[in-house]
Amino acid sequence: MNALHVRDALTNAIRYWEPRRILYNGILTGIVLTYFGLNYPVSKRMLSVDSLLLIFILAVLANIAYCAAYVADVFAQLSACRFTWLRYRWILLVTGMLFAGTVTRWFSIAFFSSTANPNHPFG
Repeated sequence: MNALHVRDALTNAIRYWEPRRILYNGILTGIVLTYFGLNYPVSKRMLSVDSLLLIFILAVLANIAYCAAYVADVFAQLSACRFTWLRYRWILLVTGMLFAGTVTRWFSIAFFSSTANPNHPFG
């Protein structure tokens, strides 16, 4: 395994994962906006500078978590299972989106719930 193979695997990973990051962020944003809308007008009271900063931090952490796919992808591409992996890596994408969507839903429910304490971002 030489540096050229690693570079090829990294390039391939970037070409695969980065366009799908838009879908990932869109799904997570949709979940947040859905729960904001479902709990409106109570959810509007939950918004403050601090709560918006917390949402921003959670969005950044979600994107850092998305980057974990690169580790698995490049590792698998450098293995003898490369061609099988390239055909089935969409399973990692779907699994990651389901996991991130579940966590986002959980935070959104806690954050925008009508029983939440308006003085604390998570009730």
